[in-house]
Amino acid sequence: MIVANHISYLDTIVIFPALPGYFRVLGKKEFARIPLVGFIYKQIVILVDRSNNVSRAISMRLMWRVLRKEGNVMIFPEGTFNETGAPLKSFYDGAFRLALTTGTDVLPVLFPDTLRRWHYSAWWKLWPGKNRAVFLPPISVRELTMNDLPELKDRVYKAMEAELMKY
Repeated sequence: MIVANHISYLDTIVIFPALPGYFRVLGKKEFARIPLVGFIYKQIVILVDRSNNVSRAISMRLMWRVLRKEGNVMIFPEGTFNETGAPLKSFYDGAFRLALTTGTDVLPVLFPDTLRRWHYSAWWKLWPGKNRAVFLPPISVRELTMNDLPELKDRVYKAMEAELMKY
């Protein structure tokens, strides 16, 4: 289970060359409506309509299947762009619930440069430069139960926040 900060449109592009191996990304269903890009998006992303409980349940089952049979799942636990000015927005439970349910360790990844390359407020402005992917140590879910979900989420959040503060 891979989790990453989400601050720019570029995050969803940088993730593919940054991460080795096979993985699927959880993504918003709304982007599938964009002409041409939407077709490609639907082929590589597990779609979710966050306002629909059935869609959320289906996406959770698809991610569970990917983790069990195919490879890794990548989720932005903030759910959307962090426009708060803080290093991270609060995390949703889904990624951590899935990690606990499947017994899959959590690998936090940070993209400290993407905001400077493609700011969320100006989708038409791209700036050149390097985009780093910072891999933090995996966080084990061994010995944890669903009752430990808040603790796991907080542990991942604090590790990512502390590292982001360095950049």
